[in-house]
Amino acid sequence: MIVITAPTGNIGSRVLSELVDAGEELRVIVRDPARLPDSVRERVEVVVGSHGDPEAVDRAFAGADAVFWVVPPDSTRTPAEGWSGFTGPAAKALVAHGVGHVVGVSALGRGTAVADRAGLVTASLAMDELIAGTGVAYRALANPSFFENLLEEVDSIRERGVYSDVLDPDRKAPLVAVADIAAVAVRLLRDRSWTGFADVPVLGPEDLSPNDLARIMTEQLGRPVRYERESLDDLRSTLIGYGLNETFVHGIADMKYAKDNGLDAGVARTAETASPTTFEQWCAETLKPAFDA
Repeated sequence: MIVITAPTGNIGSRVLSELVDAGEELRVIVRDPARLPDSVRERVEVVVGSHGDPEAVDRAFAGADAVFWVVPPDSTRTPAEGWSGFTGPAAKALVAHGVGHVVGVSALGRGTAVADRAGLVTASLAMDELIAGTGVAYRALANPSFFENLLEEVDSIRERGVYSDVLDPDRKAPLVAVADIAAVAVRLLRDRSWTGFADVPVLGPEDLSPNDLARIMTEQLGRPVRYERESLDDLRSTLIGYGLNETFVHGIADMKYAKDNGLDAGVARTAETASPTTFEQWCAETLKPAFDA
């Protein structure tokens, strides 16, 4: 029995689909079962509720062999509350039910000089330690930023030919497609011969800078796209203006600052840490349809 959390999310929905196709015995925790595809809902056991709720995870983890763990960002909480606080009930349920293996979605940066002041990433790394501390075999998918983050910029790209961030325009860093993260999670969940605690970096096929992304988007979308760098102060002001928790906003800004100062540069790309989806491929398959819609 494999339990999947966040089964309607960007990564979880892909993990769920692939494991259903593989014929695995599955249980999902979901607030609204109607959001599951009909073809999936009839083939899995459903626990209705939040996987941050002690009663829900207690029911879901009973008899489970493995868990796919994702903490959805909660802009109403501080980062520590959002990651470790949300995960606390699950950690207790893992021990109570003797779950053997957990695969979690986490971040790059462990062991770097900025890991302890990287905002949301620092909170995610602390969550990993909490889960590993239960004694369960744990693999933390150590991810850089996602290609999919650019979907938030589609309107700006369409209307102004601009996308923005706070990073140095020429700083190259790894980026990854969520489909590649899901593929690694599925492999680990199906072959549970591993033990102990380790990070599993998923780095994409190459490092790219914001200017590289603009160039590739220009080629793939058939219209000029340029990168516009904004300040951390402007980012904070904008997000606080949207009503987000102020500590959470500072966590985003600290993460961005850390990424601009080597947070994602601590792991070398090898055959084991690279993943296949190129940014060009992702633009053609995902960004362009969203841009054209």
